[in-house]
Amino acid sequence: MRRYFPMFGLLIFFCASGLAADLKKNAHLVFLIGEDEYKTWETLPEFAKIELEPSGFRVTVIQADAKDKNNFRRLVQALRNGDLLLISVRRRTPFKEQLDAVRRHLAAGKPLVGIRTACHAFAPLPVDKENLHLNPRLAEWPEFDPEVLGGHYSGHHGASPKVSITIAPGAAADAILQGLDLSKLQGNGSLYKVSPLSDTARTLLIGAIPGTPVEPVAWTRFYGPNRAPVFYTSLGHPDDFKNPEFRRLLVNGIRWALQTESPEK
Repeated sequence: MRRYFPMFGLLIFFCASGLAADLKKNAHLVFLIGEDEYKTWETLPEFAKIELEPSGFRVTVIQADAKDKNNFRRLVQALRNGDLLLISVRRRTPFKEQLDAVRRHLAAGKPLVGIRTACHAFAPLPVDKENLHLNPRLAEWPEFDPEVLGGHYSGHHGASPKVSITIAPGAAADAILQGLDLSKLQGNGSLYKVSPLSDTARTLLIGAIPGTPVEPVAWTRFYGPNRAPVFYTSLGHPDDFKNPEFRRLLVNGIRWALQTESPEK
């Protein structure tokens, strides 16, 4: 059942709607959701309704089929005219034609935004690989993280205090960070181990917890010959979505991805 957060949602609308207002008009955003842990099946549709749709964006939400967690019905059709793909998926093996549609989107140079578990979106655990043998229609993409996002996910730290977040050296002027009050931004979920990033990734935010090495928590890069813009953040816990600064970060990341062209284009 979808639940909404009207009280904090109204607050965020007034805080961040100005950021969304100057985004590319009439863009079609496709949200791909398939995970069982962080409730993005609730938080992302609410985010779209409050932050994006009032500004003229068309958002198509593709949820994993309730009876088959690896089947993302309507994804192929949605991506035919999708301008941006946002991924919140955890260890799924979609139908081959669905994963091929994601590949085509990126190959065309169209932007992608990933949050939290997107860094292991299409990397099944060994116990789940049996499904690939039993159903030849399914496909995996375990290299999606290093190849597309530019990360190197290897797990996460355990329960800890809130993740403190600072600006990466040299990133203060980046468009994605403009308007953010970093003193109010923190991570509510475990800190992901994502180092080392690709040499082509530009780190924006650094996360830290006591007694462990720091880790990037937000970055950008370009993927493939047509230089598809990619923004990723390992934030995305349900409590992160209650924070105006996280929602502003995500709006800014979407804006950057839609409006940015690689200098090599």
